[in-house]
Amino acid sequence: MTPESLFPTGTDDSTAVPPPGCPAHGIGPGGLRRLYGPDAEDLGAVYEKLRAEHGPVAPALLHEDVPVWVVLGHTENMHMVRTPSQYSRDTRLWARLQDGSVKPDHPLMPHLAWQPLCCYAEGDEHLRLRGAVTGAISTIDHRGIRRHINRATQHLVNQFCEEGGAELVAQFAERLPMMVMCEILGMPEEYNDRLVQAARDLPKGTETAIASNEYIMGVLMRLTARRRAEPQDDFTSHLINHPARLTDEEVGQHLRLVLIVAYESTANLLANVLRVVLTDPRFRAQLSGGQMTVPQAVEQSMWDEPPFSTVLGYFAKRETELGGQRIRQGDGLLMGIAPGNVDPRVRPDTGANMQGNRSHLAFSGGPHECPGQDIGRAIADVGVDALLTRLPDVELDCDEEELQWRESISNRHLVELPVQFAPKPQQDDSMGPQHPLSAQRLGNRSFSVPQAQPPAPEPTAAPSVPGSAPIPTPEPVRRPRLFQRVLRWWRGE
Repeated sequence: MTPESLFPTGTDDSTAVPPPGCPAHGIGPGGLRRLYGPDAEDLGAVYEKLRAEHGPVAPALLHEDVPVWVVLGHTENMHMVRTPSQYSRDTRLWARLQDGSVKPDHPLMPHLAWQPLCCYAEGDEHLRLRGAVTGAISTIDHRGIRRHINRATQHLVNQFCEEGGAELVAQFAERLPMMVMCEILGMPEEYNDRLVQAARDLPKGTETAIASNEYIMGVLMRLTARRRAEPQDDFTSHLINHPARLTDEEVGQHLRLVLIVAYESTANLLANVLRVVLTDPRFRAQLSGGQMTVPQAVEQSMWDEPPFSTVLGYFAKRETELGGQRIRQGDGLLMGIAPGNVDPRVRPDTGANMQGNRSHLAFSGGPHECPGQDIGRAIADVGVDALLTRLPDVELDCDEEELQWRESISNRHLVELPVQFAPKPQQDDSMGPQHPLSAQRLGNRSFSVPQAQPPAPEPTAAPSVPGSAPIPTPEPVRRPRLFQRVLRWWRGE
């Protein structure tokens, strides 16, 4: 059985589509479920219906009723991404694109249009392009970036800390990743509201997405030209000077790929982690008590609310079988990150704590696994920790039921996260957060603040021997406490 074989009259048969308002409105031609439209607002529920009806691999419909396989099983997803001999990310192999079913103005075309990027390439070309990207990533000073994340967090918190309230999606989660990525790419001076808005707009496929893309590419191509002429110690310069010898166009396109993917995924991750910390009493109590570190909360969030819900797409290079389904050559497959993370075969209790388990699908896997996942984790780890340290009394400023999401086939984005707290004074954003709670949440370990020790008794003078000089009392040897040394290292002092 294939998605195409379930279409008795083809995708253009309008009589097969139930009228609006019909209970079956989410059902398309051939009885397949749609992954778009008003009845697909809760895609998590749709995926579970597909799992119950078809198993770990299910037929469904993309926009304009284009058939696709949805890979729902954790094991099946990992097999697909780790078997490049059978499945490719080269969209030119998709039969629906070749036969004209996917038209140039298809709503998902920004995600489907082939480009000479490492995420679409295979074989030697993939090794060349991917090698340049991973080589440039390997030069990043992670300790220096963590210091920058800390400073950027202080800068953002300073803008609202005196007001006693904030909206953490727009004022924090959507800004911190862009500030950090501009620093990594070597263009901190380019960070502004326009760049943030363009990065938010570009993946949506809106009418203004083309203008947003042109703005971003203009910024990145100017950066490429500057670094080609005057290399610096930044990601862009290392990408240009890599032995793969990328052209300026290849450099600019890969800078856009890195910028947009890292920004979108990390903005979603930050918002999701903050929401969980603010709404789930188990997380907040554990964080405050030192039983769970922020990095552990980040990993739990990547199981429950991965930054990307799906990856579109993979394409069968030849006829094969997956999850009990016959996959024909040229079939398209949707990597189901969110449904794969709740596969009952690997996670029978979705409420269970997943601490220490990094087998989630949030960063994909195989040859196209996210190469910058450590940077994303660092932004979330340090950013959330620093914000909670500055605002230890922060609370949600609305009922949890009032929170809303903007959901698409690619991700589930929290719209707003209003919070309140006691007004705080601004701090020097060149330093780390100043609050005792920071001692309990440093990196992946929990530390306790050293207890005050009773003062040592005053040394008594040694008795003098008649006719001899008094014996001097030695000065006590002072050694910095372990915690103080760790704290100074964390802040980069």
